[in-house]
Amino acid sequence: MSNTKTTLKKQLAVANKKIPADLVVKNGKIIDVFTLSIIEADIAIADGVIVGIGQYDGNNVVDAKGKYISPTFIDGHVHIESSMVTPKEFSKLLVPRGVTTVVTDPHEIANVSGKSGIEFMLQNSDSIPLDVFVNLPSSVPATPFESSGAVLKATDLAPFFSHPRVLGLAEVMDFPAVRDGDDDMLDKLQAANDVNGVIDGHGSGLDATGVNIYRTADISTDHECVTAEEAIERIQRGMYVLIRQGSVAKDLKQLLPAVNERNARRFLFCTDDKHLDDLLTEGSIDYNVRFAIELGLDPLIAIQMASLNAAECYGLKDRGAVAPGYKADFILLDDLTDISAAHVYQNGELIAENGEMLSVQEEQIDLPTELMNSVHLKNFSIKNLTIPLQHNHANIIEINPNSLITNHIVEEVQVKQNEFQSSVENDQLKMAVVERHHLTGNIGLGIVKGFQLKDGAIATTIAHDSHNIVAVGTNDEDLAKAIAAIEEIGGGIVIVKGNEVIGSLPLSIGGLMSPHPYNEVNSLLKQLHGALHELDISQKFNPLLTLSFLSLPVIPCLKLTDKGLFNVKEFKHITVQA
Repeated sequence: MSNTKTTLKKQLAVANKKIPADLVVKNGKIIDVFTLSIIEADIAIADGVIVGIGQYDGNNVVDAKGKYISPTFIDGHVHIESSMVTPKEFSKLLVPRGVTTVVTDPHEIANVSGKSGIEFMLQNSDSIPLDVFVNLPSSVPATPFESSGAVLKATDLAPFFSHPRVLGLAEVMDFPAVRDGDDDMLDKLQAANDVNGVIDGHGSGLDATGVNIYRTADISTDHECVTAEEAIERIQRGMYVLIRQGSVAKDLKQLLPAVNERNARRFLFCTDDKHLDDLLTEGSIDYNVRFAIELGLDPLIAIQMASLNAAECYGLKDRGAVAPGYKADFILLDDLTDISAAHVYQNGELIAENGEMLSVQEEQIDLPTELMNSVHLKNFSIKNLTIPLQHNHANIIEINPNSLITNHIVEEVQVKQNEFQSSVENDQLKMAVVERHHLTGNIGLGIVKGFQLKDGAIATTIAHDSHNIVAVGTNDEDLAKAIAAIEEIGGGIVIVKGNEVIGSLPLSIGGLMSPHPYNEVNSLLKQLHGALHELDISQKFNPLLTLSFLSLPVIPCLKLTDKGLFNVKEFKHITVQA
């Protein structure tokens, strides 16, 4: 945090009680995240910075009688694109809930549009109520086993490291590249180290040796733990563990037993990927805090994890606590269980109250042409959806509800004239990943179990991480219709039944985000969920987000890319035929 000499002189004078503060907050119960205790004292603020805890006079006074005063919250790792709205709209969702800082990885839009995507996210997140810090995408594409819209080398990332809101390198998910000392990967790691940047990990499925390799490469965080044992293993080797609670990956309940008073300072929270509707109904990091408390975690530790721990993990020295020298970013809470922000202050200014922003500036979004019209198919037809099989045993992707991890199973399937036949009765459905960036004509085909789709088809360009078209259907006609409809709307989500489109959500920015206000996007999303009901799909998990992650070839065990069925553990493609 930088101060001019004049500003610092004024702040020192206020701290020394020589002149009144700009603002004093009185009669509140300050949550001290350093000692995990409550302080009953005034808070003195000058020029947006807390300069004193004690007894102070001020030109303006806020009476916080009976309320707890907590530092605002920080999301340690989030892909804003997963909300399906721009950073400006995203800020309107988080700030009223007391989340005023995020560390984002724009690798979703970067996988579609490369450097232009990163530039758009930086520009659109400038001068908004939410402080958006960026870790640069380390793996575009995530692996060489899929086709993305762009390839980012170390030389492509280098100019971005000088941006004041760029912190370091985002989740390193290409483990083999690190393990084998790939030159371009080592150049990316070195570039981050040269600016003392934080390097995020993506250690899904790594054993102790894998964690050792990551730590040796100075990778300091992981958000992919799914068991308490994995979390402890990483903490023991000096990592920070981000406990994730998103729309698909819900790990908090499984990981919380790893947290205790001795090691809690190495844990923080993140959402990673959270859909717009879930952000509106549940919240962001405020939900993680509430849920952790509900599961038995000390409220003060939960708040510490959501604020100070996250700030220290990412070197954000000016935030994360209600204490002198820190930004005056704080929330007023009625109690320590509900964790609902009655009032949200940023830089000493009240910016949200009772779940609503107090002032919203509507600005025209500047949309670079290279981010639009991003869906291009090469001579696609229903004939491209045939899966030839010589016998009736097949390798199948099995879904685990509310988890990114899938199972690799082998089952008997229905075969007619040497072609796979989808079976609603056996919950064995056809899945396709269609390349949409460079007219390669690549189409990966596979079989998925556990989707519990009874009719129709779903298709979307939200397909982590390369964001080709991913689709699942009960029959080839609806599947082909859904894929073609995606091209017609320029990317987004489409639902088809009886060869008719019954629901769609256009996402014209890279096939990932809408340029429209979040409430308009949410209205369309509600209509989509209504269309999903017509397909008689399971309500036990989010089918849209689940489908989006079935093409992610860095999460075990079996996934589908545009180049075919991919065995993540062996890091190679395999045939559908078992």
